[in-house]
Amino acid sequence: MDRKIRVLIAKPGLDGHDRGAKLIARTLRDAGMEVIYTGLRQSPEMITTAALQEDVDVIGLSILSGAHMGLVPRILERMKAEGLNDVLVFVGGIIPEEDMPVLLAMGVTAVYGPGTTTQQVVEDIRRYVLETAKD
Repeated sequence: MDRKIRVLIAKPGLDGHDRGAKLIARTLRDAGMEVIYTGLRQSPEMITTAALQEDVDVIGLSILSGAHMGLVPRILERMKAEGLNDVLVFVGGIIPEEDMPVLLAMGVTAVYGPGTTTQQVVEDIRRYVLETAKD
């Protein structure tokens, strides 16, 4: 890949805690990626519109509110409607173990819970973006 990986970090829903999202945004930026942080309380429509306008490779969703099973499907539906089929989706936050395989089956690329290292996220994004760029 000749250009920087472009990542949109978003906080969907009414969750007002953004420390983790800001930490990931800084980490990805420091790892050489271009990062767009949308800020708090973003709707699925706002997130997908920003992803389309910014031509991102990855959408990172930070969800601590427990609303992931309602928000993620809506975001994935909007992405499909907007033709964002090649954009990878990563979800981080307080995600119960039993919801992780369901999110992956919906089309989420990776799900991260508490204790995930920032280095793991950086490595995964690089690996998944390179794998999909080869296709």
